[in-house]
Amino acid sequence: MKIAVTGSIATDHLMHFPGRFADQLIADQLHKVSLSFLVDDLVVRRGGVASNIAFGLGQLGLTPILIGAVGADFADYRSWLERHGVDCGSVHISDVAHTARFVCTTDDDLNQIASFYAGAMAEARNIELAPVAQRVGGLDLVLVSANDPAAMIRHSEECRERGFPFAADPSQQLARMPGQDVLSLITRADYLLTNEYERSLLEQKTGLTGDQVLDQVKVRVTTLGKDGVEITGREIGRIHVPVARDVLPDDPTGVGDGFRAGFFAAISWGLGLERAAQVGSLVAALVLETVGPQEYEIKRDYFAKRLADSYGDTAAAEISPYLPD
Repeated sequence: MKIAVTGSIATDHLMHFPGRFADQLIADQLHKVSLSFLVDDLVVRRGGVASNIAFGLGQLGLTPILIGAVGADFADYRSWLERHGVDCGSVHISDVAHTARFVCTTDDDLNQIASFYAGAMAEARNIELAPVAQRVGGLDLVLVSANDPAAMIRHSEECRERGFPFAADPSQQLARMPGQDVLSLITRADYLLTNEYERSLLEQKTGLTGDQVLDQVKVRVTTLGKDGVEITGREIGRIHVPVARDVLPDDPTGVGDGFRAGFFAAISWGLGLERAAQVGSLVAALVLETVGPQEYEIKRDYFAKRLADSYGDTAAAEISPYLPD
């Protein structure tokens, strides 16, 4: 299955605040917040929604096609991704801008305050999918993840025009996209992915009820944090999958991207939605247990054991044959 992943490609600057953001916020002064947090740790990691998802797919033995815009400073990052199975042949290199930057501070409760500098990402709107499909011999699925908003709209429109199955994953960009653009993004999507808060925000912005959203998409996947993931659809009953067991959390950055990588890897293997959510949930757990969204490693025997511990021997037996050696 040829999966193209469109979206942001960035460098993450991750910091830790030894305290709780909530203790520093004064309810009746939120309209004039002026805060500086003294952090006790800084790590610089490879990140970006699309590249995180593509890395995870590569870890699971696929060769995803990464589609996004970067600066001339991408050379080392490209080598890293290609060593981990990612096809970077369709990444656009800007002549004028740097690769995007994500700057994030996490507190002791794993709450986060972040800023994102788009940089070269703004040029993703110039990328056409047709030449990518021609280069690789067709596309079986396109993930339209958080990116330059104009690029997200263009890519979903092109998927509809050319008949490429696609997944709409607006993520952080819901905050800045007007309702009409959100509706344009999700219409006729094969999959719609959000977290629980984003689900409510999407319905508020589009003016649609949950049932009306399902009239627009085939399958709706909602991650629920510690409560797992919920899957609904036009012709399926509700599916709920709990989080993986015995997780030792360290850094939440990129957890949702890990879920998406595992979920769509399992879909590409021909597994059902419940198994796909289980694979996604375990990949998300591995991301949560490491600092940085691309610092984990999937080892077949260990992954299969944790699948069995979390979801039972039958699930592990069905999934394990597809895991890379």
